[in-house]
Amino acid sequence: MKASAFVYPWDVNGDPQAPARIAGLGVRQVTLAAAYHSTRALTPRHPRHRVVTAEYAAVLYPPGAHWADRVLRPHPAGDWAPGDAWGEAAAALTGAGLEVHTWVVLAHNSRLGAEHPETSVVNAYGDRYPWAPCIAQPATRAYLVDLAAEAAVRPGAAGTELESLGWYGLAHLHAHDKTGGVGLGEAGQYLMALCFCPACREGYGRHGLDADELAAAVRAALEPVWRRQEAEEAGWAGVEKLLGEPVAAATRAYRDETARTLQEEAVAAVRAAAPAGFQVLLHADPVSYRCGANAGVDPAHILSVADGVVVPCTGDPGPLTPFAAQGRPDAVLAANLTVVSGMGGSPATLAADAARARDLGATELRLYHAGLASDEDLSAVRSALAGG
Repeated sequence: MKASAFVYPWDVNGDPQAPARIAGLGVRQVTLAAAYHSTRALTPRHPRHRVVTAEYAAVLYPPGAHWADRVLRPHPAGDWAPGDAWGEAAAALTGAGLEVHTWVVLAHNSRLGAEHPETSVVNAYGDRYPWAPCIAQPATRAYLVDLAAEAAVRPGAAGTELESLGWYGLAHLHAHDKTGGVGLGEAGQYLMALCFCPACREGYGRHGLDADELAAAVRAALEPVWRRQEAEEAGWAGVEKLLGEPVAAATRAYRDETARTLQEEAVAAVRAAAPAGFQVLLHADPVSYRCGANAGVDPAHILSVADGVVVPCTGDPGPLTPFAAQGRPDAVLAANLTVVSGMGGSPATLAADAARARDLGATELRLYHAGLASDEDLSAVRSALAGG
């Protein structure tokens, strides 16, 4: 199977050995970050640094002049990825014989929430999630669609992978995070993800729900969860148990519709800006009500919109099955496997994990992450991809 490794521009720029080292893993492609959220990243082999702190969500290239008069607009990166960092890294990687695709993070942006708090998801208690732009708001949707088109279609890119193209919720790899004291479970996470900004309040009304009554119902439903008074029922059945089946169904219908239409608009905008043959994939979860970097989708719908999906498969390739069941031989089903042992990956079992994913319908592999992995991890990847 074709394999691609995730890479940041700062893994490559300033390290003349990086392109050949990545190509030497046996991958044919790299997925290179073009728009990315704030992070602190290790660079264990770079000749000039060991830790890169990306202080805020940024585009890793000079944003276009058309953003100048926009209230919501992307920010260029600081000194961690100056200038056209994406273009510089892409040129070096292409020179090593690698096909380069963009990696674009969309509805995950703490700077946007800090500078424009009205854009953030607001939970039933009135708490804002500044890392989570509400995808129901018209101005936010327009920003995300235009950002997708610009960041995806960088010069020299053969395709893109769109991450966080959907709802974001409470779960977040936040600095000094201390939210794990009560295990909310999947149902609790869903209720804590429901947004009550003005746009969502109006949206619930279109689906027959009174927003104030819904917020009160959510708070009441969560009370036994906070107190750990009863065992959680798994999956969507747990949401129905906490909120009641009709109300739960109405919230899901609204949120699914909002995410689906945004995904359609963003993919259409990328295609309009891209050359013929440009590949568009989404990082996706096959359960539509789930939130996060791997946006919850309806498998049948998303495979009718995009060229395929990148699916989290570390430890369990099962999420591939609903996509494979659609019987779309032309679709890319890329199994995303973490190969950084320090982050819960298992590069030593990559060959076996890839075989399991292939048996469940995977057509390609994604390896997270060539820049973060140790030398030992990369050696295991080389061995697995070489078949030995």
